[in-house]
Amino acid sequence: MAWKSKTFDPKSSEPFTLSRSKIDTFTECRRCSYLDLRFGVKRPSGPSFTLNNAVDELFKKEFDVHRANGTKHPLSEKYGVDAIPFKDNRLEEWRDALRRGIKTHHEKTNLIIRGGIDDVWCTPSGELIIVDYKATSKKEAPTTADDLYPSYKKQIEIYQWLFRQNGFQVSPTGYFVYANGITDRKAFDAKLEFDINLVAYTGDDAWVEPMLGELKETLASDELPPVGTAFGGGPCDFCTYREEAGKVLWKYQTKKK
Repeated sequence: MAWKSKTFDPKSSEPFTLSRSKIDTFTECRRCSYLDLRFGVKRPSGPSFTLNNAVDELFKKEFDVHRANGTKHPLSEKYGVDAIPFKDNRLEEWRDALRRGIKTHHEKTNLIIRGGIDDVWCTPSGELIIVDYKATSKKEAPTTADDLYPSYKKQIEIYQWLFRQNGFQVSPTGYFVYANGITDRKAFDAKLEFDINLVAYTGDDAWVEPMLGELKETLASDELPPVGTAFGGGPCDFCTYREEAGKVLWKYQTKKK
């Protein structure tokens, strides 16, 4: 079935692969993560943001021109970032979030963690900078780290951790290339324009190791985690919906009998 996914077998000695998005689910809600990874019951997926994907592809093409030429992008010049797009023959593999990505085998938990990045820049000293592309349309474009969603911050920290696990020297400062759609034009004229900002974020991946330990412990247990329990705390809308819908359905079925 379309909503089924690969499941974790506590009795298996084979490494189990987790994508960065699966880790996101665990940090949001352990019960949702458990239902997904132990039983293959995924959360309902939202609509595909195809316009965002188009912006991503165009950004990649644009930065790849500077990658091939070994030059700085004008955005780097504008914001004073002394770095150029990193040239490496593994870049397309690292960008392939669905099948490959950058990965590491976390031996303590026997989990393989992988994630698909948007871009990597390199400083003159050889330090790598993790870069992510984002597209939105707000009255005020994101300009500082305070404007970023917590999930975006965790995303770049996971990527920083993955590159460090692969032996790279990684800057704690990553960047979001933010495209903000302009809506105050008089007409559409078959053209969508954007303001482009570069938002710096200093990541801290210290949470990743303990989180992986808790994730493995949760998956290996035969006990279903309580409703709405998350690594960072907070309610879960999916759990709340399932619980309330389940109560209604149970009452409905009981009345029919």
